[in-house]
Amino acid sequence: MPRVPDRQRIAQDIRDKIASGEYNPGDKLPSLREMIAHYGVSAEPVRSALLVLQAEGLIEGHQGKGTYVSPRPRPPESRIRHGVGATR
Repeated sequence: MPRVPDRQRIAQDIRDKIASGEYNPGDKLPSLREMIAHYGVSAEPVRSALLVLQAEGLIEGHQGKGTYVSPRPRPPESRIRHGVGATR
């Protein structure tokens, strides 16, 4: 079975925590340092996972303040209609 890249594994774990209600809209996510320690990876896969989740509309980053669950995560179909995640 092929190994799932760290960024995909991390992004999916955070998606699951948002879907389950462990992370609610407006909640601050753990810091980059905390996620590095939790997932046992370097900063790059964590940053990449967070960028993917931002593009999906699930989280929002605020310079110097942290990363938060979006107030109202957009459903996948609205992201597709608005071109987020579209490939060329």
